Order: sequence, then structure tokens, then C-alpha cells
Amino acid sequence: MTTDHLVLLLRLAGPMQSWGDRSAFNRRETRPEPTKSGVVGLLAAAAGRRREADITDLAELRLGVRVDQAGSLMRDYHTVSDYRGQPLPQAGVSAKGIQKPTSPAKHTHITQRFYLQDAVFVAGIEGPADLITTLGTAVSNPAFPLALGRRSCVPTQPVNLGLRPTDLETALITEPWQIGDHARRRQARKGRPATVQLAATLDDPDGDDVAHDRPVSFDPLRRAFTSRRIRHAWLTVPSGFDNPDPDARSAGHDPFALLDW
Repeated sequence: MTTDHLVLLLRLAGPMQSWGDRSAFNRRETRPEPTKSGVVGLLAAAAGRRREADITDLAELRLGVRVDQAGSLMRDYHTVSDYRGQPLPQAGVSAKGIQKPTSPAKHTHITQRFYLQDAVFVAGIEGPADLITTLGTAVSNPAFPLALGRRSCVPTQPVNLGLRPTDLETALITEPWQIGDHARRRQARKGRPATVQLAATLDDPDGDDVAHDRPVSFDPLRRAFTSRRIRHAWLTVPSGFDNPDPDARSAGHDPFALLDW
């Protein structure tokens, strides 16, 4: 790691998050962790870049996401109609950016949207020091509102955990566990380990998996995405407990966590 590179750490947490990558039509799904397009979109919003702006420099930054609190999946089922009784337009737009009318005319849409509830992630963005420093300042003073995948998903504070003069994986390993207060109290009842094991996904040109969520353009008329190579890992990180129990086992994957057992 050289001094011309830095890592910006973000805490992505809120009542709801939604990170879509293959959603279409009236069913909007979410990935179990933030996508690169979602994180790049958040950074672009913070920096005041409009949808038509070039995002090449942001898409080239290396991303790593750590799952501190997986949260639970929520399905939002609802209907949409025009209060004036008029037929609804299509979701698609014409070459001029005008929504096409439904044919045959449809007066009600049924939609299903999926969200993550009470999830907490730590995202690390590694790149040139000048760009990362600028983005860190922008996240703390965003030009446009920040969102966790969708505009309705507002992040809780703090979002900016600061800059780290190290490589991406080291930054994710050394940052303490960022779980919520309820989850921390529940873990304390089971034991207060000094470290925890957390799942992570990192950009890696030699990775053995592929994610199709690297943005090329956010322009509504020319939205485009491409693939990136990724690597999955388990990271041992500080738990953040005061006076940890030396006999407590490291808190790793808990298959009963969502059942609150």
C-alpha cells in the first residue's frame, strides 16, 4: 500500500435498505448486501454529480463490503393507481424520455418491493488519495440526499467512518463491529468475545465469482452496467466490547439469529 492511496469507510445502516441489481417491471428485489452500483450512486449523489455525469472514476474505485448485521427481508405489497381515474402509463419511456401509455389501458398496478430491515454494513472504497479525500468530504456534506439503494431508504448517522491510510482488506479488518444497540445487547447475553467473524465481499480481478453490478452510466436514457470479479471472505474483526470475556468464543455465523434464539 502506498501513501497515494486511501480507503474511505462508510457505515451503511438504516431502518430499510434495498440494493437491486436485476429488478424489472413491478417486482423490485434486493441483494443481501450493497451493490457496487448502489455505493457508486451514493458517492455520486454526495459529490453533486447528476445522472448524466461521467462516473468512470468512481466505478474504477475498489469496493469491499462487510456484513456487520444481516437484517431481515421485508416484502412490501401494494397497488398503484391514478387518483383522477386515468389509465396508468408504462414504466418504460420513449426515445424522447416520455412514458408510453399502457395498451390495453390499465388502471391499477400491483407491485412488490423487497427491503432489508435493520441491516448494517461497512463499505470500504479504495482509490487515489485526492479523489478519496474529496469523496470523504462530500459524504459528510452531501450535495444531494444520500440513500441506501432507493430514495426512500434514508441512512442513519454516522455514514462517514473516516479515511484510512491502508489497503482495503486491512481497513475492513481493523474497523470495530458496527452492530446496533439491540443486537449488541443480545450478543452480550451470549458472551462478550474480543473478536467476531464477519462475511465480506471484495473487488478482486482474480476472484472466483462475478457480480453484474458495476455501473457504466446512470443516465436514464442510457443506463448501463457491466460485470466485476469479486472474492468472498470471512474477516476477524474487533468486537468493540469493553472488557471482553477471554473465554467467550468469537461470534461467527449464527443460523438462529433471525429467530432471536
